Amino acid sequence: MEHARIVGWGHTPFGRLDDHDLEALMVEPARAALADAGLQARDVDAVFVGHFNAGMVPDGFTSSLPFALDESLRFKPAVRLENACASGSAAIHAALDAIGAGRARIALVVGAEKMTAADGAAVTAALARASYYREEGAHGLTFPGIFARIAQEYFARHGDHGAALARIAAKNHANGARNPLAHLRRDLGFDFCNTVSERNPIIAAPLRKTDCSTVADGGAALVLAAAPLAADFRRAVRFRAAVQVNDFLPMSRRDPVAFEGPRLAWRRALEAAGVGVRDLDLAEVHDCFTIAELLSYEAMGLAPAGGGARCLEDGTVAPGGALPVNPSGGLKAKGHPVGATGVSMHVLAAMQLCGEAGAIQVPGAELAGVFNMGGSMVANYVSVLERAA
Repeated sequence: MEHARIVGWGHTPFGRLDDHDLEALMVEPARAALADAGLQARDVDAVFVGHFNAGMVPDGFTSSLPFALDESLRFKPAVRLENACASGSAAIHAALDAIGAGRARIALVVGAEKMTAADGAAVTAALARASYYREEGAHGLTFPGIFARIAQEYFARHGDHGAALARIAAKNHANGARNPLAHLRRDLGFDFCNTVSERNPIIAAPLRKTDCSTVADGGAALVLAAAPLAADFRRAVRFRAAVQVNDFLPMSRRDPVAFEGPRLAWRRALEAAGVGVRDLDLAEVHDCFTIAELLSYEAMGLAPAGGGARCLEDGTVAPGGALPVNPSGGLKAKGHPVGATGVSMHVLAAMQLCGEAGAIQVPGAELAGVFNMGGSMVANYVSVLERAA
């Protein structure tokens, strides 16, 4: 991963963006990323697009949509990457590979999703396509239902952790309230998140509404440059590690509570980076549901199996703690426009490492971990990032 550096980025707000179609959600952050890097579109050698869709919008062939940014992109190679909720990270990895192979020196990576144009039933059906459909989605098992089963099994093994899930939700809502890019910018507090009510109903027991990430529109982009070019830019962020681990698609062939794919991805990434989890200054992790963040603490090595709640109780993952997790608000509050998520997580981490995260800045951040997951722990990507010297 020494081949490339992140040298520029752009990010739309996440939320219901009625004035943005899918093309605009790609063009706007791409333009901002190139400007941030001090580059023109003609400097780009290749374009990589992260986009899930699965029927939420009619646009299915999207690799060239960013070309609306500038005519000079015409005839450049471009490809769309799809790996469920990790489509953005898939696009980043493809760009890293292209630079590493010498086929590109400057790569533009764009992640985007337009979700709110479809109704709730259509979005639910589209997301179910990221499951092993013949055993799961085709039998009415939605993603809230899938992660509810994971939470049920976790509770059966380790006791009721509903309060821990509420603490995660409250933490991420409080963080999102400080993030101008976040979809939900309201601190709801622990009591609200821990109480079933008309405004916080059960979605799939034991998961409440506050345990689920949002349906949102959004786009994010970054520019990757070959390492020898890094000195030409005002600042750069390097990958100390970038690891992908895929698991079996059917949940029936896995123990989802063991979080085996994420656990292996974290282990390999930390080993490749030559660091331990306690060396990280922050982490952006895939909290599509609060149970996923709780299990991430254990997969990272912050706590043993069944002990993730301790990271909340002792303040480890809170702002000002030993390892703040999801200072952006995470998918829970920042939002989860599927194809944009992986790119967004890397952008937010890069901003932290360069001291440009504003009100959500983690003081003195030098090393960041990013965990982006596609499906139910199927496509697992972990990056370790630091500011380049």
